[in-house]
Amino acid sequence: MPLTQQKPLVVANWKMNLSLAESVALAKNLSSAFTKFKLKEHLELALCPTYPALPQVAEVLKKKDISLGAQDVFWKPLGPYTGEVSPRVLAELGVSYIVIGHSERRQFLKETDAIIQQKVLATLAEGLTPVLCVGETFAERQAGQKDLVIARQVTAALNGVTLAPGLKLVIAYEPVWVIGSGQAVEPKEANETALVIHQALLDFFSPSVVDKQVKIIYGGSVDPTNINNFVGQGLLAGVLVGGASLEAKRFINLMNKL
Repeated sequence: MPLTQQKPLVVANWKMNLSLAESVALAKNLSSAFTKFKLKEHLELALCPTYPALPQVAEVLKKKDISLGAQDVFWKPLGPYTGEVSPRVLAELGVSYIVIGHSERRQFLKETDAIIQQKVLATLAEGLTPVLCVGETFAERQAGQKDLVIARQVTAALNGVTLAPGLKLVIAYEPVWVIGSGQAVEPKEANETALVIHQALLDFFSPSVVDKQVKIIYGGSVDPTNINNFVGQGLLAGVLVGGASLEAKRFINLMNKL
C-alpha cells in the first residue's frame, strides 16, 4: 500500500522549549489522549523531546502506540566525539525516528549537506528512520530558486543511500521562512514542492520503493486550523509540528482533526 494511503505521520518536534518535567508531563497527557480518542486508528505519532528527556519520555511511552524520536544524531556509532550522541545509543533508548538537517541546525550550527548525508546513512545503518528536513530561505524563494534548492538538498543528503526492505525514510518539506511565523504556505504550493521531492527521490530509488518506504510530509506553522490542508493531499502523507505540539489540549485538537 502506498504510504500516502496509510495512516498519516505526525512528528512533534519540541525543540528546546520544555523542561524535563514539562516534557514528561506532556508525554503523559498525550499518551492518555492517544488511547482515549483511539488516535492510533487514524495516525502515527512520534514525539521528539530533547536528549536529556529521552529516557523518561521513553518510559512514559513504553507499551504505548506512540513512537519516540530524537532531534539530532551524530554519524558515528561510538568514539571520541565530545558532547555527541550516536544512533546506536538512541536505538537502545527506544528511538525510532531521528530529525536530521533541520533548518535551525543548518543555520545556527552550520550543518552542511555533507554532514547531513552522513547522519542519514548512520541512522539507516541502525535501522532507524531519518526525518530529513529540506526547505528554502526567503531569499532563495524570491530569487526563484526554491525547486533547485530543494532538489539539491535531497540529492546531497541521499547520496549513497539505499533503502533495504523494512527501512523507511521521511522527507519533511519545511520552508525556512515560515517556521515560527504563524503563516503556512499555500497547500497547492506545498504539494507542488512534494512533487519536486518525489522526482528527486526517483533518481535514487525505484518507484516501488518510493511508494512503499518513503513518506513526504509538510512542516511550518502547522496548527489545528490548517492541518487538513496538508495531510492526505496529493503526495503529502503527514506533518512535522513545532509550536502547536507544545500544549496538550491544542495538539490533541490538531490530531483530532485528522
